[in-house]
Amino acid sequence: MESFRDKEELSEVEAKNHVKSGEKPKQKDLNKKRANKYFTCTQCGKSFTYKHTLDVHMRVHTGEKPFTCDQCGRSFSQSSNLKEHMNIHTREKLHTCDQCSKTFLWASDLKNHLKVHTKEKPHSCHFCGKSFSCLQYLKVHQKIHAAVREYMCFECEKTFTTAQCLKQHERIHTGEKPYKCSHCDKRFNQSSHLKAHERIHTGEKPYHCTACGKCFSHASSLHRHTKHIHSK
Repeated sequence: MESFRDKEELSEVEAKNHVKSGEKPKQKDLNKKRANKYFTCTQCGKSFTYKHTLDVHMRVHTGEKPFTCDQCGRSFSQSSNLKEHMNIHTREKLHTCDQCSKTFLWASDLKNHLKVHTKEKPHSCHFCGKSFSCLQYLKVHQKIHAAVREYMCFECEKTFTTAQCLKQHERIHTGEKPYKCSHCDKRFNQSSHLKAHERIHTGEKPYHCTACGKCFSHASSLHRHTKHIHSK
């Protein structure tokens, strides 16, 4: 293992200092490379250049979440995660789609959304052939085939394939309901539940029965209608 690490460090130093293959880098360069990563996690052996980075990493093992939202009480392991979470409460959406006027918190989200209009799905799963509009969706999907569930709830030890699924699950334990209806102040733990609820107020019925043309506000209502009316 030590021999492999030495070779790895040598190659990194050679690349950084433009040392030609076959030439040995200066010992001081190698020592500097080694000195740059001497903060090592005692739990998993991962090394870091700065002690602060190691301290943040350790929260993965300890479950420590020192950054708390003053709106709903939810806690986070990193300040950047708390900052992103606060957008749920402020509902600040800066990026607007010029096709349907839908707004997004991040430019990257808008970019991915635009593929809905272009119907572009360039990323295909080599296991089942299913296609996705962005690479991240494909990576998440492929975990189903690989049975990878790397995100674990510290409360009940249940595991999940994505961080988002874990976040949604954790609200069962915290009781957090960050999504508030602007019409009646009812709160929900998932944005999809809020959207479905708001159709009660707006009268929107986006689900259409292909057999008779009847419209429904919820997919479950359409499913029940199709099952009991058209399956007979």
